[in-house]
Amino acid sequence: MHNPMDLGGRAFLVTGASSGIGRETAVLLSRLGARLALAGRNAARLEATRAALEGTGHELAPLDLSCGDEIPAWLKTIAARMGPLDGLAHAAGIQNLLPLKMVASRDIESVLQINVGAAVMLAKGFRQKGVHSERSSIVLLSSIMGLAGASCRSLYSASKGAIVALTKSLALELAGEKIRVNNVAPAYVQTPMFDAVMNQMGPESFEKLVAAHPLGIGRPLDVAYAIAYLLGDTGAWVTGTTLVVDGGYTAR
Repeated sequence: MHNPMDLGGRAFLVTGASSGIGRETAVLLSRLGARLALAGRNAARLEATRAALEGTGHELAPLDLSCGDEIPAWLKTIAARMGPLDGLAHAAGIQNLLPLKMVASRDIESVLQINVGAAVMLAKGFRQKGVHSERSSIVLLSSIMGLAGASCRSLYSASKGAIVALTKSLALELAGEKIRVNNVAPAYVQTPMFDAVMNQMGPESFEKLVAAHPLGIGRPLDVAYAIAYLLGDTGAWVTGTTLVVDGGYTAR
C-alpha cells in the first residue's frame, strides 16, 4: 500500500532532539523509515531519544548551537558519516517571558543567537556540497508569537518573526540548489518549555491561555506531523511558506 510519507532510505538532522518537539519529530521520522542525526547540548538526553527511535543507523551529534561559526564544519562531519542529508529539522530554541522594562542587551543577544543566528548558520552549512542530497528540505521552527505577538514576549516574538522572513529569503536563494525551505509556526504545545512558562503564570492567566486555543493545547506530535509533511515528498511543491499549527489560536 502506497504511503506518501514514507521516508525509507533517507537521512535527516534534527536539532533540539533531546526533548519536546525535536524529540517527537525524531521519533516520528524514524517510524517513517528515516535515519537520524540527533543534535542537542546534552548527550545523555540525546541517547534517551535514540533509544526511543525505530530502525538502525541513528547517530548522536551533540553541539551547542550558540557556537555558530562551528556549525558548517560540524555538518560536514555528519554528512561524511551518514552520507548526504535529505533534510534538516531545526527545533532547538529558547523562549522567555520578559517584560520590556527588564530587557538587557545580553538578553537580545542570547535569544537572537539561538533562535535566528543558529538557523542561518545551519542553512549555510546544509547548502555545502556533499552535505545535502540532490533534492532536500529545511524546516525551521517559528511560532504564532512571530505572527500574532504577545505581551512580555517582545524578544521571542521578534526572533520567531525573523524566522518567517528568513524562510522566504532562503527559499528563493536555495531553490536553484533544489533545497526547499519552510517553517512551522505552532501555538502553545505541551513541552518542558511550556511547563516553564506555565510556572511563571498565575492560574487565571493560564486559564485564559488555554481558552485561546479552540482545539486545546497542542501535543509535540501535532507539530511533528507538520514537519514530516514538509520534509517528505508530500511537501515537494512547497517552499517559502509558514505552516501554522495552532489549534485555532490565530483564527480568533
